[in-house]
Amino acid sequence: MTIMNKKWTLAARPEGLPKAADFEWRTEELKPLEEGEIRVRNVYLSLDPANRVWMVRDTYVPMVGLGETMRGGGIGIVEESRNSKFAAGDTVQGLICWQTYYTGPGKGFSKVPPVGIPLAAHYGLFGHIGYTAYFGLLDIGAPKEGETLVVSAAAGAVGSLAGQIGKIKGCRVVGIAGSDEKCQWITRDLGFDAAINYKTEDLRVALKRHCPNGVDIYFENVGAATLEAVLNRMNNFGRIPACGMVSTYNRTEPEPAPNNLFHIITKRLKMQGFIVIDYAARFEEARAELLRWHQEGRLQYRLDINQGLESAPSAFRKLFDGSNTGKLLVQISPET
Repeated sequence: MTIMNKKWTLAARPEGLPKAADFEWRTEELKPLEEGEIRVRNVYLSLDPANRVWMVRDTYVPMVGLGETMRGGGIGIVEESRNSKFAAGDTVQGLICWQTYYTGPGKGFSKVPPVGIPLAAHYGLFGHIGYTAYFGLLDIGAPKEGETLVVSAAAGAVGSLAGQIGKIKGCRVVGIAGSDEKCQWITRDLGFDAAINYKTEDLRVALKRHCPNGVDIYFENVGAATLEAVLNRMNNFGRIPACGMVSTYNRTEPEPAPNNLFHIITKRLKMQGFIVIDYAARFEEARAELLRWHQEGRLQYRLDINQGLESAPSAFRKLFDGSNTGKLLVQISPET
């Protein structure tokens, strides 16, 4: 039986906010499996800010080539296997890319553990999202009870978890988000102590009001002017886990801020970037703790699920225009 694969390829390097013309829709016939390969029917595609970086430059992975299938992680079901590590029916996660089927050796793929939560929740609670929040805050942020934690992009997938983990560890948590609705969600439902709408409030004034004793930990997702404002409030020996700098990803001109990096020296701050795969050997540790906190009702997540692979380019823009809350996914096919 002929199997057709539908996919999005990278048609152009985006300038500014990614647009429809930066992607091209293609359909191709899939070839029979070769020895060592698997065929995965992709179910959920994860859309992440890192995808935008991969479109324009080399990072910890090479940038996506023009004409290549757009790279992205996700979850799928193995339908055929000529690889002894996987069997038909296995639920797996890995770099499935923006397509209906993945065909290849499954390098870097892993089986999704049966832990009794909805399949899509593995990208709302576990996977690179949960592990980024867990290791970034606990290993680099090293929170202590009574300290003040500020989280930017606090209504996003990683930020919302990082803030809740901060509360579990006894911190006062202040979130920065881009709408009143998001601010209400993280304070009312997630338990943040305070929230700042950076679009309607003076961030410097609001930080002084909500962090009267300064900031001990800043979980960095945004960069630029937000980083500059928080640096002014950092306490001596504060820690800054640098997860992302999403405000800079679509800029066509250099970002003028921050201009106060001298605080890193004078306040003896620790600012460390990290990639979640650095902690791969400890994923089981994180999964167990995240699941326990969720089962105890102390850790919530929210999913923003868009239907159909066709929606991927337009859904992707939601990461940068502020219209999504929680983890952004595309459902490509049914779970069963």
